[in-house]
Amino acid sequence: MLSNFFKGLSLALGLLLPIVASAQTSGLTVELNKVEASDTGGCSAFFLFRNETDNSFDGFEMSLAILDTQGVIDRLLSIDAAPLPVSRTTLKLFEIPEIACEDISEILLHDLTSCRPQNGDEMDCFPILTLHSRAAAALVK
Repeated sequence: MLSNFFKGLSLALGLLLPIVASAQTSGLTVELNKVEASDTGGCSAFFLFRNETDNSFDGFEMSLAILDTQGVIDRLLSIDAAPLPVSRTTLKLFEIPEIACEDISEILLHDLTSCRPQNGDEMDCFPILTLHSRAAAALVK
């Protein structure tokens, strides 16, 4: 009887693991890839958007809070990253004016003002969103 239980458990796990693995790889990843000084005295931020969902996004706007080295909000910045094609990685460059890159400790995604799939209605993208930073400044939600 116990052996039948373990066989059944093994079969159930074998069926569920591919589903769990595929759920972990799907989603939308926003990566702060690098920052560098801009010619205007601000900071150029290079973002990669990895869209591993089943949707292209016609609308994807983020409201970011830029924190200085003391952890104090220096400014709010709205950026429009759309369009984000399905199954693609997209590079977007955004200027953060009037602050040097080394003076940015953290970038907080405080709101998604738009997340609209192509031919669809606005949706809550926070559950499918993963943030990552390769730069010295953290990217957090």
